[in-house]
Amino acid sequence: MAYKFDFGAIVPHWELLLNGVVLTTELTVVGSVIGVSLGVLGAWARASRAPVISQIVGVYVELIRNTPFLVQLFFIFFGLPALGVKLTEFQAAVLAMVINLGAYSTEIIRAGILAIPQGQIEAAQSLAMNRVQIFRYVVILPALKKIWPALSSQIVIVMLGSSVCSQIAAEELTFAANYIQAMNFRAFEVYFIVTGVYLVMSILLRWMLKVFGNFLFERRNHV
Repeated sequence: MAYKFDFGAIVPHWELLLNGVVLTTELTVVGSVIGVSLGVLGAWARASRAPVISQIVGVYVELIRNTPFLVQLFFIFFGLPALGVKLTEFQAAVLAMVINLGAYSTEIIRAGILAIPQGQIEAAQSLAMNRVQIFRYVVILPALKKIWPALSSQIVIVMLGSSVCSQIAAEELTFAANYIQAMNFRAFEVYFIVTGVYLVMSILLRWMLKVFGNFLFERRNHV
């Protein structure tokens, strides 16, 4: 018997999909802002001359980059309550995304820092700038400019990875899709639409990151 497509069966549930898009966006924005900030701090620590701090951050980076995101999410949501730390689905999802992106962005940003010519740093030192000033005014923006495409791609990957958060009942886009197909059994139609939505969101996010990067770095060039 031939399968009869019925995309109209999805229309009554458009609010669920919209709410899923909104929550996915919130997870991405919060997780990316805090995660990249953590990555900047981690990259600074990794590039510093303090071996103990650098090694601690290195262990964190290797631990996160060599374990599945789903396991990290489950550990935060199901494991931490055993220690008395109870988080909501949203809080656990954000924390997992921050920790995951923080580890990956640490190494990406560190690569940009290591690509800064040593002469620029020495010139800043000759002007009696301290390490914080050198990092803030001489190192970080040029480093970000060098690795912005890679960092943008990692942020998009984290946004797509937020679909895993449906496993702890965070009501993002994939959770909404699972719920809808469980009600009407139109799995092909639901996931076809959701695939398209993720594709559009990824393209828009990549474009917005490109625009933001151009604004950030061109603005610096005119300062």
